[in-house]
Amino acid sequence: MKTCYWKLVENSDNALAHKEAAEFIKAGECVAFPTETVYGLGADGLNAEAVKKIFEAKGRPNDNPLILHISKKEDIDQLTTGLNNNAKAIMEHFMPGPITIVINKSDIVPDAVSAGLPTVAVRWPAHKDAQDFIRACGCPIAAPSANISGRPSPTNAQDVMEDMNGKIAGVLDGGSCNIGVESTIVDTTEAVPMILRPGGITYEQLTEVLGVVEIDPALHGDPNFKPKAPGMKYRHYAPKSPVYLFEGDAANCVADEAKKALEKGMRVGVLCDEATAQKLSENEKLFLANWGSNRETLASELYYMLRDYDRTMPDVILAQGVSEEGIGLAIMNRMRKAAGFQIVTLEKGSLLINGQVFQV
Repeated sequence: MKTCYWKLVENSDNALAHKEAAEFIKAGECVAFPTETVYGLGADGLNAEAVKKIFEAKGRPNDNPLILHISKKEDIDQLTTGLNNNAKAIMEHFMPGPITIVINKSDIVPDAVSAGLPTVAVRWPAHKDAQDFIRACGCPIAAPSANISGRPSPTNAQDVMEDMNGKIAGVLDGGSCNIGVESTIVDTTEAVPMILRPGGITYEQLTEVLGVVEIDPALHGDPNFKPKAPGMKYRHYAPKSPVYLFEGDAANCVADEAKKALEKGMRVGVLCDEATAQKLSENEKLFLANWGSNRETLASELYYMLRDYDRTMPDVILAQGVSEEGIGLAIMNRMRKAAGFQIVTLEKGSLLINGQVFQV
């Protein structure tokens, strides 16, 4: 399949590109498009056969539900049997924006979208081109991230093309995504809303509006809990090289561990802040991803950094954890998934992983 490519012009209506891309959606094909979070791989969300092509292109298990994207508030009405007060409050305060709500679905939502569940996840993106494209399609757009399943999500069109060229009908290039991590997913179907996936809207923001908000225990890798959110059931965000995530006080040990690995002749990727980067000298076997001191910058560049390690292919990647306050909760969720929950901690002066002494 030839993949069409449209370069969108900033501060323009891009109507022709949206119309041409929408024709592919109406014909039952898949088109990737930009949002404020990551690029989505879209198909007609009410066409089960079209939705199946998303799973085929991504190599994604079809028991993993998808998010339906809408272009305006009223579009949600046909997708649900009704919204409770929590869902309405989220829509009022945070939509359009980087948030998704899980609601009870109506009969028009195919099982291919909901993975047979009685609920559906719905998002109203803030990105103007996303809204205009969805509106041109004339239907809700089912869209996970536009990457091969398991790889880091794409935050620019070039990374979409790397994974999807020849597999889908087209790519709308809207430049780089400004948030860089996926939307927050909140289950609103119970009395107390629960964050199923942290993202661009923070826990603190939600509690300010909703009061009590729970966090799904499955986010911390607890094997006794099954994740209920789209995109969280399987290994995600992972580069090909093994990743070790240094959390808490262990985060201050990343530079020393990197030096030990370099002394062993290893090719070492280090994902860290400015202070840690300053402790490391230039080395042809050192692949440094320095996000500075701003966690918003880390969020927006995290997936690009992880994807770039698939180009340099270090023997190991040592990643420095951050505080879980604000956007940090979403960052740490993605980094833990990228590391396969290979978490390094500092206890009584020793670095430990899974209860064993850590050695690079």
